[in-house]
Amino acid sequence: MASEREKMMAGEWYRCLDPELDAMRERARSAVHAHNTLPPHERGSIAPALRVLLGSAPASAFLEAPFHCAYGFNILLGEGVYLNAGCTILDTAPVRIGARSMLGPSVQIYCADHHRDPVLRSQGLEIARPVTIGTDVWIGGGAILIGGVTIGDGAIVGAGAVVTRNVPPRATVAGNPARSIAPCG
Repeated sequence: MASEREKMMAGEWYRCLDPELDAMRERARSAVHAHNTLPPHERGSIAPALRVLLGSAPASAFLEAPFHCAYGFNILLGEGVYLNAGCTILDTAPVRIGARSMLGPSVQIYCADHHRDPVLRSQGLEIARPVTIGTDVWIGGGAILIGGVTIGDGAIVGAGAVVTRNVPPRATVAGNPARSIAPCG
């Protein structure tokens, strides 16, 4: 039988209230704490403990403090990615952020989706859906990206937008739920 971690990684329903997943989240909390509390001159662009935890983080990627993530290993950053202060990534599934993309302050990315049945939800049943952000994307402060969405290359997500659907390349979206406010191109 598959472990809860294996189910999570496969995009199947899994129980997040699991000792192995708890231990992985504790490791992430420790790395995030180091990143958020080190003086900037010691932290650099990403604190060493957090850089090791992340799935990929080139030297040119920069994460302002404070930052929060659930696991870390599912976060894949491209060259020159910038995350402003207060970003939260609940990376139960892969979160890919393309080269030169910028996330404003307090952007939130939520890959986990909890079960609709309250009994199953109370047992920690959830499913993980990936988020993909293309290259040269700008995501305004306070935006929320829900699991399963893809933001196309060169797109702009307005501040405070709630993105529940894919955003085409070079489109500009804003609002709750996010809707196109400017044509692609």
